[in-house]
Amino acid sequence: MAAYLCHEAPDLLTHEAAVVDSRPGAVVLSRSALYPGGGGQPPDHGTLVWQGGETAITGVEQQGSRLWHLLAESVEISGPVELRVDPDFRFLMQQLHTGLHIVNALAFQAFDGALVTGANMAGDPGSGGGTARIDLDLPDADNQRLREMEATINDIIAQDLPVKTFSLPLAEAAQEPGTLRSKAVTPPAQPDGTVRIVEIAGLDRQACGGTHLSSTGESRPLRILKVENKGRHNRRIKLGLADL
Repeated sequence: MAAYLCHEAPDLLTHEAAVVDSRPGAVVLSRSALYPGGGGQPPDHGTLVWQGGETAITGVEQQGSRLWHLLAESVEISGPVELRVDPDFRFLMQQLHTGLHIVNALAFQAFDGALVTGANMAGDPGSGGGTARIDLDLPDADNQRLREMEATINDIIAQDLPVKTFSLPLAEAAQEPGTLRSKAVTPPAQPDGTVRIVEIAGLDRQACGGTHLSSTGESRPLRILKVENKGRHNRRIKLGLADL
């Protein structure tokens, strides 16, 4: 995975940058705190402001090491700009992604090392709503037992466990059981040969490139909305953030 400013400075949501390349409706910036998307998590929402106006950022397109910020208007921009990350959408994704780690950890512990086969997050911060799903390789799992994890999930949220990130050499991470949790994909190493690890104190430790809370207690409670079979091996757990 690439090294992202959103990892290095997770609280940085507004900053100045310079346009280093441009085409109508897209720019490459000298630096960007926008999470570009990946691993089932969509890109951050944001706004680009320059001397001639402002426009929404509608997506991110990665070409090699360059991140093209796709714009809502077909404008061609040069010079200094200000990037503003949408804080509500970022926070929504942080809650959902941290929640998926909690579910993942509980299933990994309770079902003999169940691996992840897919994940997805979506939400509308304007309505306060957000949902996420995780697919797990659990061919013999009792779906009711999975549904009953909801109380434990919310107990972990209430415990306000610290969440921290750090890097490990990929070879070292591969030697730790459960650190590489995906069944099909090994996370790409950062330029220095390490992978980013997300650790929920006393609960979970796994490689991940997304954005997360700094503690579980920052999240609203979670509800298990549905558990369903997706093929012979997969169980899909759908989560939603509860109303306060």
